[in-house]
Amino acid sequence: MTSPLQLLFEAIYQAQSEHGLRTHIVPAIGEYFAAKRSGIFFFDQLPFADRNLQKVLNIALSIEHNPVARYLAEHHSPVHEGLVTSPKAWKIICPRPDHWHVMAGPIVDRGQLVGAVGCTRERSMSAFDAQNLADLSAVCLHLSVWTATVRLAQSETPKEPQHQPFKSDRLTPRELQIAELVALGRTNAEIGTELWITENSVKQALKRMFRKLEVSSRAEMVAQLSAPQNIKSLHWVRSL
Repeated sequence: MTSPLQLLFEAIYQAQSEHGLRTHIVPAIGEYFAAKRSGIFFFDQLPFADRNLQKVLNIALSIEHNPVARYLAEHHSPVHEGLVTSPKAWKIICPRPDHWHVMAGPIVDRGQLVGAVGCTRERSMSAFDAQNLADLSAVCLHLSVWTATVRLAQSETPKEPQHQPFKSDRLTPRELQIAELVALGRTNAEIGTELWITENSVKQALKRMFRKLEVSSRAEMVAQLSAPQNIKSLHWVRSL
């Protein structure tokens, strides 16, 4: 049975543009995380034409003033306000009643933080927890893969991606299983439990896989596996 999180992953890959992400994926993210407000932001497309809005965003997104933004910039990892500051301090930083609880995750393209996913809740709603962060981490991984794939296709000539070979034949069946679980947002510990191997074995396997595929991150690896010519390999892994 397909889980709501997997349906969200599939919806991300069906999006045709960044506008489509905002139109169709943002509401789905908001619903999944029971958020009052939600959004996907790409930093190179923020509407800075409005000077008043620019002043607000310069403060809200400033790593100097906002500990959530600072955590995102430094760690490239999802965070909620409770991890980086006290409720009293957060009320001073962000007094908006519909931003009493916030959670944000990174969108990364080739090692650079290019955007963020944000969710907020009101004071009467429960705070975001560790499970929310784990699920948002998986969502951000897929959004990062989608962003890297789409922007690469826009920036390069059509001929280059077509002739760029994928090295899936270098991965063993076990490594393909690990890659598939990474694409589903599983942590190293969860992968180890599911495949009956130690967490350290998963870490060492990922290092070997990164070298074989000539990538430096989980997102880059999933982007290669998500290419149309490699879907057949993943279908074979799912059947094991």
